[in-house]
Amino acid sequence: MGIQVALNHRTLYRYDKAISLGPQVIQLRPALHCRTPILSYSLRVTPSEHILNWQLDPHNNRLARLLFSGKTNEFLRICILTTRSSFSWNRESRNTLSHTRRGWPKILNLIDLWIRRGRCFARFLRAL
Repeated sequence: MGIQVALNHRTLYRYDKAISLGPQVIQLRPALHCRTPILSYSLRVTPSEHILNWQLDPHNNRLARLLFSGKTNEFLRICILTTRSSFSWNRESRNTLSHTRRGWPKILNLIDLWIRRGRCFARFLRAL
């Protein structure tokens, strides 16, 4: 049994004058083949006058494609994801975090490497 984890991602763009937004593609939803159980997912976007289409890319990742009509002064997207973490505390040493799956230590090492090289974490996630 893992720990319940909530990820709250908020992006806000404000503009000096009203602009027309082009198509936006949001990749903030786990793939269909993800082994981690997703308990809840919500995506909220403003301006509210938009068309939302869910698509799959060639790697079976979910993409939200947004089309906007009219002009706006701001663009806001909020994504809230709740899942069960497969991380568990090691009973011998409570200072270390152990993981039950093999792939996570490699991914965590890659994250550490990207951060040390001064790269953006969001760019790392897009590269996965």
